[in-house]
Amino acid sequence: MRPVLAAALSAAAAVLLAVPAGAAGTTAPGAAAPAAAARHRAVGKEVTTSLYGAIDALPVAAEDRTGYVRTAFRHWIDADRNGCNTRAEVLLAEAVTAPEVGANCALAGGTWLSKYDDLVLDDAKLLDVDHVVPLAEAWDSGASAWSAAERQAYANDLDEPRALIAVSAKSNRSKADKDVTEWLPPADAYRCTYVTDWTVVKTRWGLSVDQAEADTLHRLAAACPNTELTVTLAR
Repeated sequence: MRPVLAAALSAAAAVLLAVPAGAAGTTAPGAAAPAAAARHRAVGKEVTTSLYGAIDALPVAAEDRTGYVRTAFRHWIDADRNGCNTRAEVLLAEAVTAPEVGANCALAGGTWLSKYDDLVLDDAKLLDVDHVVPLAEAWDSGASAWSAAERQAYANDLDEPRALIAVSAKSNRSKADKDVTEWLPPADAYRCTYVTDWTVVKTRWGLSVDQAEADTLHRLAAACPNTELTVTLAR
């Protein structure tokens, strides 16, 4: 398990659609979310739903990148002050063969599987830590209205293992800030996991999707198992 991220989060609750617990498997992708799904979000609340239900529950809104700068999301931080920043924590957590940890959390040796492109890498310098939902995409989808502390928490989210992933630098830079309508992992076998993780992160952080993104998620998910999901709300 990754270390728990200590970050200040806003105590304000937001109103969003969320599928009620126990609804897993009851809604086909693309179907309208039931009216009873509307509820108040609360930080730390666990929501149990299905992949199809979670996609249906994502609010649809136009995206706006006005004012975005990457520095609006402070990263990588050392939240638990153990000498290793968020990037290093992800690399340590996801190593297939553990690297040696030197001074200032310098990593030597080790091996990693880059799941985006199914490559085995043996040098931490060949990997990037990717935000599954890119920072720019988060900004477009609601984070522009967040506090600096909330954006920092998002950019360093070690509490949700599906939020950050160590992948080859090549695949990460190919993805850049593209959403699921523009980019999917080259490894076909990983695409259902990627769609699921994208949906989990958007659900966890109360982010919206634009119409094209919603349509793409529905289309892609239709070829995937309707996995039951438990998501802890971060805001």
